[in-house]
Amino acid sequence: MSEQRRQILQMLADGKITADEAERLIAALERDQPTSSSSDTEPGQKPRRRYLRVVVDSPENFGGDGPGRVNVRVPLQLLRAGVRLASLIPPQALSQANEELTKSGVPIDLTQLKPQHIEELIEHLDEMTVDVDQPDAKVQVFCE
Repeated sequence: MSEQRRQILQMLADGKITADEAERLIAALERDQPTSSSSDTEPGQKPRRRYLRVVVDSPENFGGDGPGRVNVRVPLQLLRAGVRLASLIPPQALSQANEELTKSGVPIDLTQLKPQHIEELIEHLDEMTVDVDQPDAKVQVFCE
């Protein structure tokens, strides 16, 4: 059984989702299965990652009682498209955006974002570690 299917069934058992919602989620997983299991990559080559996943488990809720859980799944295609769109932004606008990002504490140079570098960035996300201030909290960042 896949990890996603197990998580859906666990949410159903915990009463976090209804049976109809679980059925829709499982159907969506099954639609995604053929594309993720097809071998469009060569032997020895890693499959193309489709999602950036951030999972946070904490023994304390983020504003209430009981344990807290955050589970974010972002399509990497969105990141890939954003990098391609950034190449269409005029240089003057990019320099202004860089200045504002730096003022906000995000020292990134948008002029250096190139579509050919995005896959390398995604590979490095798999090796990423996150430090958490709470000793019992668990944070996972990975691509799937």
